[in-house]
Amino acid sequence: MEIQFVRGTAEHVDACAQAMENSSLQNVYFQAPERRKSAVLEGIAQGTLYVALYDGVCAGFAYYQPEGAFHAYPYLHLLAVHEAYRGRGVGKQLLAFLENRLLADKDKMFLLVGAYNTLAKAFYEREGYSQVGLIPGLYRQGVDECLMMKLRPVGEQE
Repeated sequence: MEIQFVRGTAEHVDACAQAMENSSLQNVYFQAPERRKSAVLEGIAQGTLYVALYDGVCAGFAYYQPEGAFHAYPYLHLLAVHEAYRGRGVGKQLLAFLENRLLADKDKMFLLVGAYNTLAKAFYEREGYSQVGLIPGLYRQGVDECLMMKLRPVGEQE
């Protein structure tokens, strides 16, 4: 699957918001369509949201904050793949694209994943992330968040 990565713009807002539909992101954190759009617009405004285009169509997106973890390290805030493209490696390619950019300058990056979301947690673990903490009820009462970290592979330059 040939994917092109582009910085998100206003033309991608609706498609990116739709990528969160029928997912745990929607079910737990972004139930209202306005909240999904708002999160996408925030990433676009910051210039840190990238869209995965498959044959020109938005297959998913990733939004990061350059120093969102401890005011020092990149933090992957959102990664979503449109339902029609799930299970095809889009998420893996999106993550690899961001890691290549972000781990070139920093030696580690972070993300949070809901402890209930065992499939997403297993995905990040397969991609080299390790759980380094657990934050009870951070965003939602009764929903614990696993703090995950990935180290830049040894030997890669800064």
